[in-house]
Amino acid sequence: MPLELSRLDEAMLAGRDGPAAAMALRIVADTARMLGADRLIDIASAHIDGCLYHGNSGTLFAERLRADGGRVRVPTTLNVGALDLVHPGRERLSADQAQMARRLMAAYAGLGCRESWTCAPYQAGHRPALGQDVAWGESNAVVFCNSVLGARTNRYGDFLDICAAITGRAPRAGLHLSQNRRAEILIDASGLKPTLVAEDAFYPVLGAWLGATVGDRIAAIDGLPRGLAEDRLKALGAAAASTGAVGLFHVVGTTPEAPDRATAFGDVPPHETIRLTPAMLEAARRRLSTGTLPADGRIDAVAIGSPHLSEAEVDALLAGLAGRRVAIPFYACTGRHVLERIEGDGRRAALDAAGVTVIADTCIVVTPILTSSSGLLVTNSGKFAHYTPSTTGWDVLYGSLADCIESAVTGRLALDEAIWR
Repeated sequence: MPLELSRLDEAMLAGRDGPAAAMALRIVADTARMLGADRLIDIASAHIDGCLYHGNSGTLFAERLRADGGRVRVPTTLNVGALDLVHPGRERLSADQAQMARRLMAAYAGLGCRESWTCAPYQAGHRPALGQDVAWGESNAVVFCNSVLGARTNRYGDFLDICAAITGRAPRAGLHLSQNRRAEILIDASGLKPTLVAEDAFYPVLGAWLGATVGDRIAAIDGLPRGLAEDRLKALGAAAASTGAVGLFHVVGTTPEAPDRATAFGDVPPHETIRLTPAMLEAARRRLSTGTLPADGRIDAVAIGSPHLSEAEVDALLAGLAGRRVAIPFYACTGRHVLERIEGDGRRAALDAAGVTVIADTCIVVTPILTSSSGLLVTNSGKFAHYTPSTTGWDVLYGSLADCIESAVTGRLALDEAIWR
């Protein structure tokens, strides 16, 4: 079916709103044709992943949009960049790389984007309503937006995201369509121990298993406690979107499009049912660890905060530290929306006193912050565990937040595996 453009679309293509908008709409329209969309739809907001420096071409593209009069038409937040603008000099970039990264970030700000610099915009006030069409980049943000908020977005890649924001338009395809949001696979988690599913460390492992198992298909998970905390859903989705291409999942009784099993599947029987077992989860947990612990048990660093730490997660970190000081580098990545809330009440000072290195605007896997090109890192993030070896050269050991804290305080791995037995 050919793509049908509205009269307003045609006017934008003809240059009514300037050359940047015309170029952006050409890109959106050509993408829509490749996807088989019949028309374009209005979007309510956007989240931009293309603001992370990967090379000079990205910077030059953003500057071209800005020079040609580009301006976002909808509320638009920015994902992490390659620089911690709050704490300059944390990154090990060359002068040229740092300059181009800074120019890129400035160009996106000049396009009218909100300088949020976080991979968790949904915890920084950017929360589209149930059923709203949006155009979001960044895989964890996409899966959270679809699954937990019930808004509608595809996985918009770099540069397509800003084109959608400038035009306010997106292809009517994929997860924007109701029929494409129904679950296909039932994940039966009812046989798992309540003590296991009560632990935060369970959810990144579940997400890592889910992504590796279902790929880009839509699953509904049944048998988990109802009303799961937002940070647990965040961790689940981030890991699933990293190990697979998950853009939407349902948790029966918790997420908005799955109040019950029948609704999640659109009253159609599941194509496949998988009964989740401890052995499946144990295999997924072991895949998250790539490193070999030396005989003396020493580790080199700890990193948490992918997706960026919420205020509640900062509080959990401080409670676990209990006034102690870490013995090795400990990186806590968060957004400036959280920093604003913890800097005036002593919590930021407590992190500094404990020796924790707070990273804002970016994280350790997207820009070189770790102090060397190899080492052994402990993390409680399924996303960090998946990406750290390939992006930093470091090996990873996965554990709970408590494991991360105790390991950092002693400088040796402290792994409590009791919940997994």
